[in-house]
Formats: sequence, C-alpha cells, structure tokens
Amino acid sequence: MPSLVFCKVTDTKADRNGVHLDVASDSAEAMTAMVERLLAAGASTVEIVQAGVPWVVLADPEGNEFCVLEHP
Repeated sequence: MPSLVFCKVTDTKADRNGVHLDVASDSAEAMTAMVERLLAAGASTVEIVQAGVPWVVLADPEGNEFCVLEHP
C-alpha cells in the first residue's frame, strides 16, 4: 500500500498547482511501466531541462505536474 508524505515548503508558486505529488516505484522496470500506464491514461510529459535526474515529470490532463521517481 502506498503511503503519502507531506512536506511544507517555504516558497510560494502562484502559477503552479499547490500540491506536487512524487510517486515512487519499486524498480527501474516498474518505473518505466508506471510511466507508460500513466501516459496511456492521459498524462503528458513535461519538458524541463534536468539532465541525469532519477525521475520523470508528467502532468495530468488538467496540467497538474507530478513526478514518477526511480526506485530508492
């Protein structure tokens, strides 16, 4: 069962969603499969210049961004 962790941040972002979800995967293969399922369900990739990071930034159909993290 996934757990939710909420972290308070000090900066405010008026032009973005107020909650940013990070979804963790169990393995590199699980991450790839999860991203593929989310894209098939209507998510889109968000192009952000971040080289070599262990996550993929996606957005739901309403534009709310979230990340799928590589396994810890």
